[in-house]
Amino acid sequence: MTSQHEGAANVVAWMMREGRHMTHMREFGDEMCRRIVAAGIPIWRAFCTASTLHPEVSGTAYVWRRDQPGATRITATHAFQRSEELTSSPIAAVKKTGQAIRRRLHHPDCPLDYPVLHDFKKDGGTDYAAMPMTCSSGEVNCITWATDHPDGFTDREIAGLLEVAEALAIIVELQSTRRIARHLMDTYVGHRTGERVLLGAITRGAAQTIHAVIWFCDLRGFTALTDSLPSDRLVAMLNDYFEAIVTAVVGEGGEALKFMGDGLLAIFELSMHEEPTARCAAALRAAKVAAEKIAARNLARRAAGEPEIRFGLALHLGAVSYGNIGAPNRLDFTVIGPAVNHAARLEKIASELGRHVVTSASFAAAAKSSFESLGKHHLRGVAEPQEVFAPLSEA
Repeated sequence: MTSQHEGAANVVAWMMREGRHMTHMREFGDEMCRRIVAAGIPIWRAFCTASTLHPEVSGTAYVWRRDQPGATRITATHAFQRSEELTSSPIAAVKKTGQAIRRRLHHPDCPLDYPVLHDFKKDGGTDYAAMPMTCSSGEVNCITWATDHPDGFTDREIAGLLEVAEALAIIVELQSTRRIARHLMDTYVGHRTGERVLLGAITRGAAQTIHAVIWFCDLRGFTALTDSLPSDRLVAMLNDYFEAIVTAVVGEGGEALKFMGDGLLAIFELSMHEEPTARCAAALRAAKVAAEKIAARNLARRAAGEPEIRFGLALHLGAVSYGNIGAPNRLDFTVIGPAVNHAARLEKIASELGRHVVTSASFAAAAKSSFESLGKHHLRGVAEPQEVFAPLSEA
């Protein structure tokens, strides 16, 4: 396509050659907009939206103003997608129809048919254009441009901005795809594991031996709860429980690897040659934080007539095999090995002893904290009786 605006063509050329390699969209957006101004198109404000796939965030927007340093990144929740602020905006109309919208605000007969246009005109805006950025999937993102030039945009400048929007659609889709992949990895397999997968650790059977604190916990009385609670209330209880546990684990540098019904397997990985004391201490702090969060949540549950959350936790220290296991086209990145089995069996002892937290001898020895011995116990699948410990605070 022959460019109708030489300056815009130069901006597009920069976007496709150099700009697309920039991994931070705020820096990219700032540089792009400043180049547009330098090319003779008098933009005053730009606003670019991109949808995403995230459990808490529905989309990301970048705002640029000529009189402010840099671009600003903002995020929108799923609830915001249903808000009147968005549904009554030109952005919503463009995303729905895939058609551009232009309003010459300096014209006396310009319709101010979207609430946001009143604000732009009040602030000195003279012309406004919202343009679609259509992805290969057919999904439509949007970029808007505003100017405060006394005569607004010329038709040639609008044509140039349309060219920029078309090129930007490609870059936004590329960046959004990368971001969605990271979000999905973080959400479904955890941040560290997700990084390993994205870096190419996807071969079945590929595993490495690591040393880690192993965290294994589950709900008390879950079978009875499953039989007595309606599914929506049971799911709500599990969400309350897992939110408290995972927040505590991640907050202390651990990684939640796997949900197993009412159980959670997590690790606090040790780096090469790292002494385990600090990781053990982190796991104990996470256990304390999780208990506090659940106690607070139980106050609300009790007031609402809901059953309280009770859980047991086992902490063990050992070597595990960390990698890909499964079928050729359906893999699970997890940890396996005798140490994982040991932690799972140890948690059953916690339930039998009525303890909230129990640890193995290896964990207690490495933690350099205060523990009490709960005696030796037979763990299923373990030949010799194992001494079990509990933090003195558990008493």
